[in-house]
Amino acid sequence: MAKVEVYSSNTCPYCVRAKSLLEAKGADYTEYNISTNPKVIVEMLERTNGLKSVPQIFIDGRHIGGCDDLHDLDSKGELELLLAS
Repeated sequence: MAKVEVYSSNTCPYCVRAKSLLEAKGADYTEYNISTNPKVIVEMLERTNGLKSVPQIFIDGRHIGGCDDLHDLDSKGELELLLAS
């Protein structure tokens, strides 16, 4: 199974939606909460070239984007392939 990382916040409905999709696919993920750990914000900004919105999702180190990007991959049938790698 692929390594999945999700940068999220406590109050973000898109974060909940993205994590729900990952859970429905049976994907384990590591969550980095920017609400509780300010150091994580700096890391996220570096990894996303300054993108400040959450969620920011990475699969095997590849920046996927946000919730809509994750759902787009799913609708194209590409998400399961990425998660299986």
